[in-house]
Amino acid sequence: MTGLASKRQLRGSFIRWALFTVPLVLLLGFLSGQVGSNAQSAWFQSLVKPDIFPPPMWFGIVWSILYVMMGLALAMVCAAWGARGRTAAIAAFAVQLAVNLSWSPVFFAMHQIRTGLIVIAVLDVLVIVTIVLFWRVRRVAALLLLPYLAWIAFATLLNWEFLRANPDGGRESTASGAVQRYEF
Repeated sequence: MTGLASKRQLRGSFIRWALFTVPLVLLLGFLSGQVGSNAQSAWFQSLVKPDIFPPPMWFGIVWSILYVMMGLALAMVCAAWGARGRTAAIAAFAVQLAVNLSWSPVFFAMHQIRTGLIVIAVLDVLVIVTIVLFWRVRRVAALLLLPYLAWIAFATLLNWEFLRANPDGGRESTASGAVQRYEF
């Protein structure tokens, strides 16, 4: 075929990709949250919460919206057959998504606040790289990732504040979630 694809064909390609990427990204995000995130755990409840910690219900809402936007952005890049940098952009997205999905298990399941901060700082850099690479393929796809970047920047600050407020990583807590202190 020597002609360019029609708008209808391009739209069809995007829709097919979106029907795959959006549910995939949502599912992976949900599974990561279920495996690693137990905000009701005794350990997490025993942590001193920073003043900027939002009501927990917002995390599920915001992440769901962001995962949909991420899936749509990925679909746009995947549908850009023949675009320069497409493969690199998809690879960068996959790497940053893997790092994203590792944060909840590191922070919540492993109780590693400091390591979680390192993971999310790496994620910040990887998302910026992904946005730059997406920009070269489909600018709208890169723009769809900007709220994600803003949210993880906030999450990085929040992680830092958790570490500052809990320098011992919450290890003082007992299995029941109670904290025992002795004064002499």
